[in-house]
Amino acid sequence: MNALANRRFLKMNGLGNQITVLDLRGTKHVVSGSEARAIAAEPSARFDQLMVLHDAVTPGTDAFVRIYNTDGSEAGACGNGTRCVAWAMTADPGMGEAGKTRLTLQTGAGLLPTFREDETVFTVDMGAPRLAWDEIPLAEPFEDTSRFELQIGPIDSPVLHTPCAVSMGNPHAVFFVEDPYAFNLAQIGPLLENHPIFPERANIELAAVKAPDHIVLRVWERGAGITQACGSGACAALVAAVRRGLSARKATVSLPGGDLSIEWRERDGHVLMTGPVAFEWDGRLAPALFEPAAR
Repeated sequence: MNALANRRFLKMNGLGNQITVLDLRGTKHVVSGSEARAIAAEPSARFDQLMVLHDAVTPGTDAFVRIYNTDGSEAGACGNGTRCVAWAMTADPGMGEAGKTRLTLQTGAGLLPTFREDETVFTVDMGAPRLAWDEIPLAEPFEDTSRFELQIGPIDSPVLHTPCAVSMGNPHAVFFVEDPYAFNLAQIGPLLENHPIFPERANIELAAVKAPDHIVLRVWERGAGITQACGSGACAALVAAVRRGLSARKATVSLPGGDLSIEWRERDGHVLMTGPVAFEWDGRLAPALFEPAAR
């Protein structure tokens, strides 16, 4: 029988960003892309991101977390999902870390310290953004990634153009616009996500700076599509706005699902993301999901 059969999961959300948390600590099983897609297809466990807990691999950390998109691809970072994991590990009786207020989680993007602010609000230290073209990465050199050559639409009247590129452990392209809701993101998002300039694909953000401390944002997530919220996208948008001289280093980022507080801390260059999480339900993965015919 598949190691995931009958495994308990938690269904959560961070500002409407659908998150499923799966605890595989104590096992050696690594979720495959086909298994992730099977879980995403199950209505009770459907997710924008699947957060899978593994035993810690670095001393001083509390868990290693693998992150999967709905298409089965892996992501290096997910801010909303990390907050959900922090809640699950400190509030869910089955997770074994009840009472803790601080955790250090390790992902493909590095170490992510988390802090409980109250019962449902957590801060994640997302680390320092990566701004060099080969760190993001882009397919060709750009000395200034705060404005690089990319457009969609007619050459003399592009629909979108000249984004800012940022990596928050995953690649982002932030386009500054007057109204993020004036664009057909479902049509534009896939074209830009898969543009040849992004060798690892990219998350696509449409951002409007309404005030130095307020940004309105919509996100097309790499491997997931349009979501209600994206924590790493909110971080990328704030970093991009600061690089362009459009905002302060701390701002409220308003997404369709609600608001996140983002700060690009000057003293160490780390980006802090603060926001709520919500537990929806728990369940168990049906063995039939992982039978060959189901894949």
